[in-house]
Amino acid sequence: MEDIFVARVMSSSLHTVRRDTLVEDAAQVLLENGISSVLVVDEDGGLEGILTSTDFVDIVAQSRPKAETTVERYMSTDIVTASAQDSIRDVADLMIEHGFKHVPIVDEDEGAIGIVTTTDLASYLSRLQSPSPEE
Repeated sequence: MEDIFVARVMSSSLHTVRRDTLVEDAAQVLLENGISSVLVVDEDGGLEGILTSTDFVDIVAQSRPKAETTVERYMSTDIVTASAQDSIRDVADLMIEHGFKHVPIVDEDEGAIGIVTTTDLASYLSRLQSPSPEE
């Protein structure tokens, strides 16, 4: 695999908020743009932090008083899945096509047997090595 510079794969369309932005407003930015993080910048555009969808899990878990809302209200039900025999490229293409960060892996008999995430794909790519030249 050839060495590719970050500039070729990075997203340059950034969504930013300021440090005094309400978390509800930051969450709305994520939802409206189908993204999983916003950069927190100062008035000059200097990077001060990042707020991710994982941070929102912490916000909900630590909220007081607890909202007694079941997951049924928010869960996705139009699920796109893959099988354990699908190629990594096909699953990656599926994720890009639909903007997914998670694809459940199902077996016809056993039901849900796994999940592939963007982290799994990044980990896989980081381990790929070009074949050694023949000596």
